[in-house]
Amino acid sequence: MTTATHKAQWLRDNQKPGEVYAGLILGEKGEPDHHLFVMPGETKGVTFQQAQKWAKEQGGDLPTRREQSLLYANLKEHFQPAWYWSCEQHASFSDYAWSQYFGYGSQYDSLKSFEGRARAVRRLIIE
Repeated sequence: MTTATHKAQWLRDNQKPGEVYAGLILGEKGEPDHHLFVMPGETKGVTFQQAQKWAKEQGGDLPTRREQSLLYANLKEHFQPAWYWSCEQHASFSDYAWSQYFGYGSQYDSLKSFEGRARAVRRLIIE
């Protein structure tokens, strides 16, 4: 069996309908930690709290900042050139959370009351 055949079988076994495989996220020591899938659909005009709630309703989560970097690198074409919420709040300022701009790839902290977009992700943990 070829490597391509193995990969195709792995995707059939692990990817849910409508999802797009984004790639592998490494852990703290550089070892594979989890696979990342972008779930179908998105929402727009939502605050940070609304985005979190929406992602949970889809059965997923908002991506981390690291995951958003991977999404920009591997799946930019699946996003509008707009700001998308991450799940990460700013460490020093509780009124702010992080977002990713999919037009040119920057990340920025925004007031949680800002109305941006959201995509949900699913993580497949490697054990």
